[in-house]
Order: sequence, then C-alpha cells, then structure tokens
Amino acid sequence: MNSRSYIQDHKLSYQQSLANQLVTAVIILNEKLAIVYVNPAAEALLNKSLYRLYNTESEMIFANTSINHKRLMQLLATGQEFTDCDIVVELNESHRFTAEVTASSVEFERAPHVLLEFKQIDQQKQISLEVFQHQQWLAARDLIKGLAHEIKNPLGGLRGAAQLLSKEVSSEQQEYTSMIIEQADRLTNLVDRLLGPNQLPQMQEHNVHGILEKVCQLVSYSNAQKIDLSRDYDPSLPAIECDQEKLQQAVLNIVNNAIQAIDETHNITLRTRIASNKTIHGKRIKLAIEISIIDNGPGIPSEIQDTLFYPMVSGRSNGTGLGLSISQTLINQHQGKLSCHSRPGHTEFTILLPLKQQPLSQEPLSQESTI
Repeated sequence: MNSRSYIQDHKLSYQQSLANQLVTAVIILNEKLAIVYVNPAAEALLNKSLYRLYNTESEMIFANTSINHKRLMQLLATGQEFTDCDIVVELNESHRFTAEVTASSVEFERAPHVLLEFKQIDQQKQISLEVFQHQQWLAARDLIKGLAHEIKNPLGGLRGAAQLLSKEVSSEQQEYTSMIIEQADRLTNLVDRLLGPNQLPQMQEHNVHGILEKVCQLVSYSNAQKIDLSRDYDPSLPAIECDQEKLQQAVLNIVNNAIQAIDETHNITLRTRIASNKTIHGKRIKLAIEISIIDNGPGIPSEIQDTLFYPMVSGRSNGTGLGLSISQTLINQHQGKLSCHSRPGHTEFTILLPLKQQPLSQEPLSQESTI
C-alpha cells in the first residue's frame, strides 16, 4: 500500500505539469492585475509567449469588453467567481477571437491572484450562425416562391385582358391599356428577379483568376469614382469546376455593392487563397478556394448584417436589395458559401468553393532494363 507522502508527491507532480497539458487557455494575474503566467494553450491563443506577456496589464486583453479593471478587483476582494460568454478579444487588426471566460480567485505564494480560463468559441458560434442563417434564407426563398406564384398568375390575366381591351378602345384610350401592360411587365420582371437564377450551372474547369480579371475589366467601364481595385492572388491555385458566367455575376454584384458604398478615398482588394478544413453549411470540406472581396469603407450597418443576404434588404436608400441575394443563390448552386464580416474600416465578403479531391493516379511503374 502506498504511503501518504508518496500520494502527496504524486499529486503535486500532476498539479505542476497539468497546466501545461491543458487545451484550455489559462492566464494568471497578480494582485495588480498584471500577467504573471500563461500556459502553452494561452500562448497559442494570444499568439504571444510568456516572455512577451509577463507583467503586461490585463487591459491589453480585455480592452472594450465587459471584463474590466473594476470587476477583477472586486473578484480579488470578494472571491466571487464569474463567467462571461461572447467576450471578443481583439489584440490587433489581424488577431481577433471570441471566447467564454471564467474568472476565479486563487492564492499563490500567500498572495491573491486571478485565474482566467479561456474557451474559444468562434468555430461553434460561426457554425451555429451559418446553419441558422442558411435555414432562414431557405425559408425566405420558399416564401418568395409561393408569393411569386400567387402574384404572377393574376398579372398574366391582367396583361392579357389589357391587350384584348386595347383592340376595343380608341387610340386615345390605348394610352391607359399600354400603361397597364407596361406596369404588369415591370412587376413580372421584379418577381423574376426576386426568384433569382433558376437555371442549373453549367460546370466546366476554369481558372478563377481569369474570372476575377473579367470582373475587374467590367468594373473599370462603370467605375466613375475611379476607386482603386487591387489584386492579391495566389498563383498556385488549381482550376476549379464552376459556371463561369454565374460565378462572374456573383463576384460582380459584390464588387458593385462595395463601389456604391465607398468613395474615391477608399479601395477594394480581390484576394484568393487555398483554404483547408472549412465548414460549409454544416459539412467539413478538406480543401476549398477562398475568394475575398475587401474594402476599407465605412462598413455595413450592424442591424442588417444578419439578414444581409435576404431579398429586399439593403443599406442604401435607393438600393433594390437583390444583388447580394442573387450572389448567395449563385454561390449555393456551386455548393459553396458566401459570408460577410464587417466593421468600420474593414468589410470582407468571402466566397468558399469546395475543390474536388482528385484520385491518386495509379500509373504502372516504369521498368528499367538491366544490362
């Protein structure tokens, strides 16, 4: 039977090494709320080593969040732990994450300290949001299809009756029947646009950069503000199976939206990359082509960001709210995903198009002749 001292030493050994093995990010603050320890998981999450973080004020991490200096000092005084969800930590423009943070009071070397545990929830939150938005988008599409059917039937009858009536009235009165026919055609066209593209894509192999260059060429003809359109392409991208015209239209709608939302002091960047291990509508995709349309304009109003791809939703007073909805439909037809992240100074639309996995070629081994 093991002695008490052996078990105590055994326990201490595990306690000393356990923090370094945890996948949960752990940060310890001293009584002045300065960082005195981070485990390897926290170093990876913050993208900084303990050597760079040591003695740094906690405000560096929790700036503009609900976890402030007052709450942490209150924790040290009362020992009352708390947990906050959806804490957005933004260390710099390129490093931002969302976490669930638990703060508790602990004692080291006879002094009170704050123990912070971070659980990153970006991926779970993003997947849940994407699935919800996709379901909402499908529901909206079904509703519009039903309404369109109910609207187009009487419009067809109204137009036909106006055509027959125009043959029975005087030439002066034909002005009114012509107006009825014109407005019926306008409403029919609007309903067709609401329904979006209904033809299946004609899939062929294309170089995505050729499609993007065509978009740049088309935009240059109508870019009255002369907004700078730059490229950041990954030349190693393989060809992808897509409908060239539909993909071109999807990107063109997004670029035109960006041009209408910014002025000549801002710019737009088209960027391409290979993305790995992405989730598209709940399915894990090993490899995908990522097309990003980025501008440094004022950003999209937060109140419409969750419904941005719904028909008739627009941030402009004179917008139709159809361009992004059509782009969403076109990308969905490619089994891809269109998403948007926006804040003042940075709006990024991202298109993910899954790459088909090529089977390994099984060519016969060459046989060398022996002498």
